[in-house]
Amino acid sequence: MTSPRVTQLLETSLYTDDLTRAAEFYRSLFGFGTLVENPRIVALDVAGRDVLLLFKRGATVNPLASPGGTIPPHDGDGPTHFAFGIEYEELEAWASRLAAQGVDIESRVEWDGGGVSLYFRDPDGHSVELATRGTWATY
Repeated sequence: MTSPRVTQLLETSLYTDDLTRAAEFYRSLFGFGTLVENPRIVALDVAGRDVLLLFKRGATVNPLASPGGTIPPHDGDGPTHFAFGIEYEELEAWASRLAAQGVDIESRVEWDGGGVSLYFRDPDGHSVELATRGTWATY
């Protein structure tokens, strides 16, 4: 019997103390469009195929009833890490964009597979990575 497959990582969640500030940071830096916005969550469109979920810290600790079913509780504390894929040819343009937005590059890593990553922090201290192909065997 064949196992069912996962086709992609659809959502990434971050928890923030200031939802407005976090949403503006990601909209301004990346130009992400808004899919949903309310006092509990801002869902941002990442390249038309992925979703960055920004949750108000503490606002999701209880189940949420919706017309389609109940969303289980969740929450997070402390800085986390995630990465966006970028094209190698745009690496320096991204470095310039970060500088122009006043975002300091915390680290630059050149990987054995030829990929390069730029690391920086968002306003909540989350570690954000911009990674080119060659970072992983799968990317």
